[in-house]
Amino acid sequence: MSATRHRAVGGGVNHVLDYLRRMQAENPSFFYAIQGDNDHTGGSIFWADATSRMNYAYFGDTVIFDTTYRTNRYRVPFASFTGLNHHGQPVLFGCALILNDSEASFAWLFQTWLHAMSDRRPISITTDPDRVIQMAVTQVLPETRLRFNRWSIFKETQEKLSHIYQSQPTFEIEFKKCVNETETINEFESSWVSLLEHYFVMDNEWLQSMYNARQQWVPAYMRDTFFGDFSITERNIGLNSFFEGFVHASTTIQMLIKQYEKAVASWHEKELKSDYDTTNTSPVLKTPSPMEKQAANLYTRRIFMKFQEELVETLANPATKIDDSGTVATYRVAKFGEEHKAHTVNFTFFEMKANCSCQMFEHSGIICRHILAVFRAKNVLTLPSQYVLKRWTRNAKIGDMQDEHATELPNNARESLTDRYNTLRQEAIKYVEEGAKSIHVYNVAMDALQEALKKVSSAKNQSPISAEDGALSNGRNQELHAAGDTETVACQSADEKEKKIRELTTELESINRRCEVYRANLLAVLRDMEEQKLKLSVKVQNARLNLRE
Repeated sequence: MSATRHRAVGGGVNHVLDYLRRMQAENPSFFYAIQGDNDHTGGSIFWADATSRMNYAYFGDTVIFDTTYRTNRYRVPFASFTGLNHHGQPVLFGCALILNDSEASFAWLFQTWLHAMSDRRPISITTDPDRVIQMAVTQVLPETRLRFNRWSIFKETQEKLSHIYQSQPTFEIEFKKCVNETETINEFESSWVSLLEHYFVMDNEWLQSMYNARQQWVPAYMRDTFFGDFSITERNIGLNSFFEGFVHASTTIQMLIKQYEKAVASWHEKELKSDYDTTNTSPVLKTPSPMEKQAANLYTRRIFMKFQEELVETLANPATKIDDSGTVATYRVAKFGEEHKAHTVNFTFFEMKANCSCQMFEHSGIICRHILAVFRAKNVLTLPSQYVLKRWTRNAKIGDMQDEHATELPNNARESLTDRYNTLRQEAIKYVEEGAKSIHVYNVAMDALQEALKKVSSAKNQSPISAEDGALSNGRNQELHAAGDTETVACQSADEKEKKIRELTTELESINRRCEVYRANLLAVLRDMEEQKLKLSVKVQNARLNLRE
């Protein structure tokens, strides 16, 4: 870490550590870890709250690692792990203060983050184009597909080739078109050669280095991997979308925690609003297709709108059969007037499986217009289940917390006290969400909860305390201060276990009350809107009568 940044952080690290210790004391699922020495001057700090860890279980298939502080000269070396929730909104998976920019420090950070996420590796990760970060990702996540953020590459290219950008104003447009709009590898390769020859930059070292790394940032090379992008240019932005507007270059270490909490609260509120809109409003259907109605009931609103866009486009993209082997039929799909941009779809009718040369489903998890055009031609009226990723549906957080892509957890993944606590807590949250939907369901849920509490207390008195529950689970207490590793001793006695159950019950009741308040507020807003509409309607009617008179 630079001397300037070290002075900027200064004693503020203790302020952050005090916050982390307090949060861990309040919730054993809150995880934090410190690298290296005890004075915290040379080691990095990582933390993830219970919600971040639970969100990763639902949406941890693709991850963004944001280190904007390295390129934008932030006063605080603040980094974050984020992803996309079922509405396509940024969702947090953990944060870090990186007090050492070495490869070993980043490797420690990725290992610690992975440990906090129950060692579930993502399918893909997007980072800034940095050699140190690349080496750390390769070491810790060798099977995860690494992608460099194009926005960062475009920005750095503009700086490196400023003389060309000034003398050749069209270069930037052509450069981005070559990267963003080429759909196949051959098309990109051809376009790249033409670009370099046209602007006489065949020997430019920077462009050559970017070409050598093309498989890690050019979309044409990455279509076969899930990144959650809805379009080629969708993610051509900075990586810090979760904390944008909250943490910036002038944020101090003393301000960090407050801004962190504001960002978390803001995105939580946006998710709740999107949940409400998805559940309580109906989208306008544009076709008589049963598949569109099915999708409207399955997907969240934003994802449905994207699916609907693809479905409507099938009207302008007819499918023509060009080959049929008996088991697999091959179709050519092209938009009217754009036959040169045709895509190929292979379709197995008996298995209801299709794959398209555009690879949109593999990349975004949303079925493309080309496969939908084939379904339309073959009179497939509903979406086959394998083409509905649960992570994009309104029920993404209901049921088992593992997505369609992830490998299964190890058999011992829930053996520790912390994992059992986390599992129970996550199930309790889902219980609360269902129990708060109405007063009747709330009363039933509370009665069931009281009965369950009696059974748990009875079982607890009959069962001996396991050796695991009576011992400290982590011998590296000096280096890793994770929640589960420091809480096991505190739960040795039956009395304290009963106290923990009472605390959980109280927390459930508190959450229930907050849910009821939130529900009541929403209903009040809706009633107010209806009243305003009624008043406006009366005014319009009166105005019409006055005009007639």
